[in-house]
Amino acid sequence: MAVSPALSRPSVQLTGRRIFVVEDEYFLADDIDTTFRALGAEIAGPVGHIEDAFKILHDGSVLDAAVLDVNLRSDMIFPVARELKARNVPFVFTTGYDKISVGPEFQDVLVLEKPIDLAAMAQKLAGLIADRGI
Repeated sequence: MAVSPALSRPSVQLTGRRIFVVEDEYFLADDIDTTFRALGAEIAGPVGHIEDAFKILHDGSVLDAAVLDVNLRSDMIFPVARELKARNVPFVFTTGYDKISVGPEFQDVLVLEKPIDLAAMAQKLAGLIADRGI
């Protein structure tokens, strides 16, 4: 996949950042991985099962931000999201559903509907990282 010129703008700062990708759609996970690596990010994952997501969460490594698919093979991602929130790791949700109820606990989390605009996702994550001062 080619990285569009919009992704190479200086406003997207992912160089040296470790981005956790939890996505069960293989081609989307691969596109996120390829795009973010082209922007200099290191990728944790991508993984498509909640059990694998917890393995990465508990491996002791640093995570700068995350992309979380809301529904992983019928498992909801919210337990992973809760742990990331407790660690103050910024994240975005992705979903293939038109409407999603994430509840008040996650009302402040950006929800991106599929198909995903990867350039916009990268910019949003870079902004979340910058806002956290990490």
